Amino acid sequence: MTALTRLFEPIRIGTMEVKNRIVMPPMGTRFASVSGEATSYHINHYFTRAQGGTGLLIVPWVLVDTTFEKKTGRLRIDTDEHIRGLNDIVEAVHIHKAKIAIQLSLGGRAISSSEAVGEVPIAPSKAFCAPYGTTARALTLDEIDYLVEAFAKASFRAKEAGFDAIEYHGASGYLISQFLSPFVNKRTDAYGGTPQKRLTFLLEIIERTREKVGKDFPQMVRISGDEFIEGGLTLEDNKFIAKNLADAGVSCIDVTMGIVESYHKAMPPMCIPRAAYVHLAQGIKETVDIPVIAVGRINDPRLAEQILVEGKADLVAMGRALFADPELPIKARRGKFDDITPCFACLRCEMATSRNIRVHCTVNPNLGRIQNYPLSLAKQQKRVLVIGGGPAGMTAATVAAQRGHDVTLYEKQGMLGGQLILAGTPPLKEEINYYTDYLVNQAAKSGVNIVLRKEVTRELVQNETPDAVVVATGSVQIIPRIPGVDGPNVVSAWEVLAGEFKAKDNVFVVGGGMVGLETAEYLAEKGKTVAVIEMLSDVGIDMEPFSKVFLLERFQEMGVRVFTSMKVNKISSDSLEATGANSKKHVFKAGTVVIAVGSRSCDELYDSLEGQVNELYKIGDCVRPSRILEAIHEATFVAYQI
Repeated sequence: MTALTRLFEPIRIGTMEVKNRIVMPPMGTRFASVSGEATSYHINHYFTRAQGGTGLLIVPWVLVDTTFEKKTGRLRIDTDEHIRGLNDIVEAVHIHKAKIAIQLSLGGRAISSSEAVGEVPIAPSKAFCAPYGTTARALTLDEIDYLVEAFAKASFRAKEAGFDAIEYHGASGYLISQFLSPFVNKRTDAYGGTPQKRLTFLLEIIERTREKVGKDFPQMVRISGDEFIEGGLTLEDNKFIAKNLADAGVSCIDVTMGIVESYHKAMPPMCIPRAAYVHLAQGIKETVDIPVIAVGRINDPRLAEQILVEGKADLVAMGRALFADPELPIKARRGKFDDITPCFACLRCEMATSRNIRVHCTVNPNLGRIQNYPLSLAKQQKRVLVIGGGPAGMTAATVAAQRGHDVTLYEKQGMLGGQLILAGTPPLKEEINYYTDYLVNQAAKSGVNIVLRKEVTRELVQNETPDAVVVATGSVQIIPRIPGVDGPNVVSAWEVLAGEFKAKDNVFVVGGGMVGLETAEYLAEKGKTVAVIEMLSDVGIDMEPFSKVFLLERFQEMGVRVFTSMKVNKISSDSLEATGANSKKHVFKAGTVVIAVGSRSCDELYDSLEGQVNELYKIGDCVRPSRILEAIHEATFVAYQI
């Protein structure tokens, strides 16, 4: 068992003592009511993670004023009426002896025109914000002083609500960071023009707040250790900022990265190495004598321990990892690493909140629910037969067994995993394999009877006489009706990823969705000359946006060509014919053609079993081809119906 000695050491942040070094960072949830009130979703969310052993939790992005920004469903602390709801969150966390801070913020230029009062955002200087397509106006001196007071009053309300500390959001391209950054702040008065003057706004907030809350109430600041944009703040710039903040009495610095223009780096997907940005926290820690928090794809407690032991940070933020498994700290402390539900950075959480809906998680169906699924046994034990050992089948079998049912899981292949095996094959996707291993281990630990290399028929089910049957037979790839598609040089993407076909050079991948693009990269990495052809006007429309950005960058480096708005008409033994814009015909030399145009449900067995068993369910791709999240969530829901 790996000893995690540093991770579970207590630490002081100013006058606040935190029981361990694990931080739930300020991760967006979209749990607030339309008017900005705390809700039962918040209480369940933070209670669950405090109960799971997290030392410090930070409530994200709480609006300090609504003079310039509309009440758009974010938590608010601009009036005393919000104290009561926020205190409910605090009390839920304090029950488990955890500490809780609140992050205070304003968007400045980093909001849409519909979110801005008067439809014009504010900023230190007149500034265009490309991601939102807006141009902000410059704040006046009186408005700046008003906002300093607004932050200070919000800090006082936070203390009244029972929070243990406050954190100013001086990162990610929001208002405070806009004052700090030369990329946005072009002022030449007391609030801009030099690195010291760009600090004035934040330093005034810190001092004004201290006057209202006292010198002993911990004030923390989140900064972007590198803004990753030309003309923005670098690590060296932030060392200067950090030293000034420490001198001003700040108790802790939380180091993230990026601004809105480089946000794909601030929320790194699976293709970015774990802990890739810890060097930023390390650089700040070398500059100051106050605690420093590291963040960025730290999803394993053993990795977190290593960061602490090597002196790169004092605390470790594990946001998405705690989304995936709120009991990560308890399990890690007990050495039960195999029982920790792994986060593999699919970013479905970020995709949800970016669409202004409540956060959810691929691997944790409880995230975003007002009440967790109960950990209780079923009222009646049943014999349950699950058909299909992909993510949906394994999850349904495990949860049903944990609820006390007698479960048998059939898989026609020689190993469990289903589509997860293929999903973990392309470059930089290997962390999906860790999740596959987790599901297999949990099924075995839960007492599921696993039968491999057995294809289930209606007759087998009838002979078994189960009380309930869950069909999770997945999907099969669609093969389009294109002349020549049955030729020996044509193969499906699934066959390529499974290693069942050795491609020749000059590969054309037909279909520019996620599967097609990842198969193209897989082949390009093996030295093949690869092109992707897609009938729509863009590729990767089914992908998480940040992963797509990085993948297309890698395509440029590898020389993978992408053709859009082209329809394939014919495939021959050494070429591919397609029609593009204005009905122009193109003929490409193609040694191998890979088909990746989607899949269809494989639900024939389910149809044959209707009316044959007492309880019949179908889940996963055999309902409709979708993603891992839908498979896991459907399976969990069904397992609780049995």
